[in-house]
Amino acid sequence: MIDKLQVVKQRFDEVSDLIIQPDVIMDQKRYVKLNKEYKDLKKIVDKGEEYKSALASIEEANEIIADGSDEEMVEMAKMELEEASARLPVLEEEIKFLLIPKDPEDAKNVIVEIRAGTGGDEASIFAGDLYRMYTKFASEKGWKVELEDLSEGTSGGFKEIIFSVSGEEVYGTLKFESGVHRVQRVPQTETQGRVHTSAATVMVLPEAEEFDIDLKMSDVRVDYFCASGPGGQSVNTTYSAVRLTHIPTGIVAQCQDQKSQHKNKDKAFKVLRTRIYEVELEKKLQEDAAKRKTLVSSGDRSAKIRTYNYPQGRVTEHRIGLTLYDLNNVMNGDLTKIIEELKLAENSEKLKATETDF
Repeated sequence: MIDKLQVVKQRFDEVSDLIIQPDVIMDQKRYVKLNKEYKDLKKIVDKGEEYKSALASIEEANEIIADGSDEEMVEMAKMELEEASARLPVLEEEIKFLLIPKDPEDAKNVIVEIRAGTGGDEASIFAGDLYRMYTKFASEKGWKVELEDLSEGTSGGFKEIIFSVSGEEVYGTLKFESGVHRVQRVPQTETQGRVHTSAATVMVLPEAEEFDIDLKMSDVRVDYFCASGPGGQSVNTTYSAVRLTHIPTGIVAQCQDQKSQHKNKDKAFKVLRTRIYEVELEKKLQEDAAKRKTLVSSGDRSAKIRTYNYPQGRVTEHRIGLTLYDLNNVMNGDLTKIIEELKLAENSEKLKATETDF
């Protein structure tokens, strides 16, 4: 453990020196990457100092007890020894988790796409409920949510809604939400009180920065059209909506949310870059999955991951066998318990894979 901490400290010192170099500050891509590494390493270095301090306390206490010349000092040393000895294994576990290699995508902002699945109008209403759940969760975290595009359902909710979330460690928190979400409840349109099962698919994509994707304008076809749906006369009668097609891949992104054609174009480019980036990320996820089969992989978008059962007030997270009888709070954005358990499950798997190093 001490050897590993020493290696981390050496790298921390190197990065601390690099991020104040003028040539690094001028290279924004490198500076952002190094600054993130600095913050991550600092957490380990600080925890390492606590660990070394506990070891020093144990050594000092043992020396005082072995000497035995001062009874009062011996009693204090015994208390110190007990406290430091209890703290040591806790610190070791915390450091082990901090030393697990982090996904470089975790710090990114995200684009979230929610699509109504099986269940007709009820699936669209459920997609709207999920959107509300995520926006409330984001608000609690102090994150910013921005609507990118939507297609409304005929009886409420959305056939599809795309929005971005920006803040700290957004992808690292929301990445496990990708997959099929099922709802079991009596729809508003059901006259005989029967419980129906409907579904919506959630995709959480790490937002691509401009330097992540080399997007050539010559590869993008830009189409302008009149926006549909609500928005008033100025939206529906001007060519403010924008559709972008990436010719080499056939990937399409569009935005009609803003009255300004320029703003819609900027938003559509953000979604397009992210979707192209996601294709490359998907290949990486599949390679990682081949190396290490993970319970809570964010790769399989067709997997049924969670069920929201209204008659029983129950939420079941299928990947880790977690059941909570707290449906109202979950639908009101209280996702912390579920996400923390999913993170713990993933980290435990990663720890098993790297335990031979400790």
